[in-house]
Amino acid sequence: MRAALRWGIAGLVVLVIVATVAGGIFAGGPGVWGALIGAAIGGFFILTTVMLVLFTAKLDTGIQGMVMLASWVGKLLVVMIVVAAIKHFDFYSRPTLFCTVVGALLIVLGAETYGLLRQRVPIVDLPVEPTDQDR
Repeated sequence: MRAALRWGIAGLVVLVIVATVAGGIFAGGPGVWGALIGAAIGGFFILTTVMLVLFTAKLDTGIQGMVMLASWVGKLLVVMIVVAAIKHFDFYSRPTLFCTVVGALLIVLGAETYGLLRQRVPIVDLPVEPTDQDR
């Protein structure tokens, strides 16, 4: 999971740079703000899940599931509050914000998946009953 976190952060950094430059070119100053806010929202939503998995890895799976569910509801509330708070302002570009949030979700999830798939995890099947060779 640490590799997933590293790859997710790397993907988010690349997205911030590309989205900020593209937002600045196509929408000016509001595009830059839209890209920064969108990357913060998308990155917060995805990367906190990976961090919570790392922090709760040694807990019972039932407790870990409850933490994940509660964190998802909490993250959703935070995002809704942030979006409601900035809805009335016009210092940011809404299309740039939307594209950056969607891009952050896709890129960070893809980068985390890539990081997980690159890990080498040894798998060993232990015999349940002793075989004739073991006697």
